[in-house]
Amino acid sequence: MAFDHRKYTAFRPVAKPDRRWPDQVIEKAPTWCAVDLRDGNQALVKPMSVAQKQRMFDLLVKLGFKEIEIGFPAASQPDFDFCRKLIEENRIPDDVKIQVLTQARPELIKRTYEALQGAQSAIVHVYNSTSTVQREQVFGLDRAGIREIAVNGAQLVKELAEQYPDTEWTFQYSPESFTGTELDFAVEVIDAVSDVWRPDEGQPVIINLPATVEMATPNVFADQIEWVCDNIRRREHISISVHTHNDRGCGVAAAELAVMAGADRVEGTLMGNGERTGNMDLVTMAMNLYSQGIDPTLDLSGMAEITEVVEACTEISTHPRHPYAGELVFTAFSGSHQDAIRKCLARRKDGDTWNVAYLPIDPSDLGRRYEEVVRINSQSGKGGVAYVLERDYNISLPRWLQIEFSKVVQGAAETNGGEVDSMTVHSLFEQRYLKVHEDWALRAYDLRRDEDGVHAEFTYGRESAPVRLEGQGLGAVEAVSDALEKRFGIEVAVDAYDEFALGEGTRANALACIRLTADERHCSAAALAEDTTSATLQALLSAVAQVVSGDEVKAGSEESAITA
Repeated sequence: MAFDHRKYTAFRPVAKPDRRWPDQVIEKAPTWCAVDLRDGNQALVKPMSVAQKQRMFDLLVKLGFKEIEIGFPAASQPDFDFCRKLIEENRIPDDVKIQVLTQARPELIKRTYEALQGAQSAIVHVYNSTSTVQREQVFGLDRAGIREIAVNGAQLVKELAEQYPDTEWTFQYSPESFTGTELDFAVEVIDAVSDVWRPDEGQPVIINLPATVEMATPNVFADQIEWVCDNIRRREHISISVHTHNDRGCGVAAAELAVMAGADRVEGTLMGNGERTGNMDLVTMAMNLYSQGIDPTLDLSGMAEITEVVEACTEISTHPRHPYAGELVFTAFSGSHQDAIRKCLARRKDGDTWNVAYLPIDPSDLGRRYEEVVRINSQSGKGGVAYVLERDYNISLPRWLQIEFSKVVQGAAETNGGEVDSMTVHSLFEQRYLKVHEDWALRAYDLRRDEDGVHAEFTYGRESAPVRLEGQGLGAVEAVSDALEKRFGIEVAVDAYDEFALGEGTRANALACIRLTADERHCSAAALAEDTTSATLQALLSAVAQVVSGDEVKAGSEESAITA
């Protein structure tokens, strides 16, 4: 078989019975470093132009990133030129540190410092691969040989920094392919680099532990991070950083658990763009913290702008289900979900802690409209349909009518085979319940209460040929029903009746909804008018019109048989 799992071996977990990280809780955001302009850029089919890089850099600054990796200036002329552009044109805010990457090779480190000349502050990020497979199959070196590369690189980074005393330097070292490196050897190399840089004597040092390839479950990565934190020298003087990739789809989870395990800093990209399946997604992790009541120290409220800029610069579309940023991530099509959202939002008051079913955060925090939350298709139910009418048209329906009308909308969705938009929902409601045939339009009425109850005189029909009727009953509805029963020889029983004021004030419209049985036939109607009495009488006339015209639903038939 070509698909043969036997060619692979399970990743060996860390023997760490004293692990402490599972009991930890993240209480503050880590230091963020955005690597969109380096790691993200090198993974693009078409690398960014200078204009695109500048646009991305400006966005990262606007969002609040204080450390931004801008490129690999020794690897390409465009990266070198962009670095010089930012410095020479004074485009770097005083509180932002740029970071650049270089391999631990003398000629590349020297070129890197040339690119950074004149910078106010900068992070020089040097790396070499330390993993078993890289040592044995790529470099053909033993541990000592790999350690020597790292130490020589660290020494040159320090020596060259002394030639540019006007710049505030931070040194960063990455044992590339850390997850595939024996932990004792990773610590050996880190300590050797630390011996050169001496963070305990005041030199700012970052040790970055990259999951260059995600090789195991996030808990194993957390064990690795905690093990290194427990065993390296000068830990209290070193910032531990992680740089996770998403090969197993767990890049965010691995970074979060790594922070629980002691990491101080996280590198990643907006929307997770990066090599293979991508880098750790900064937007997702930051929003995960936000949803737990933790200040992410980033302003992600303009999510539409973020996705627009990222798509324009990377030429990669955002998946509609991308966490927090996708078009559909706050959208509910399911009927039960819609009903729960509607009820929770109706109960919520300004200032309440966010606690809404199916919505982990308030979509409006990201600039999303509630119009996008509930959308209707054949899977939707009464709650969603009712929510759309309430949200967009200020029309509240009684529960019995929600159930009945949802079948009408569902039928339309099944016929069309797709989404039913808000205007179509309203149109269906208007056609099925609100539309008044001019033969049944209420023209005038007079209600008088006496010792026998209510006496009703009313006129309906065409203006050119109005019909005038009279009836008697205990209330207005019963009196008008009495007149219609005599007129058409039917028996009318009101099964359900509800009225609602639409808006506030003396000029508010009213909505009346009525469901009746006449000669074992069911019919429903609704009406809008300037007052509740007019709305009620018109709804009654429209419902009886269905019986008389034969457009009713037979008694005993399932409500699913109702059609628009």
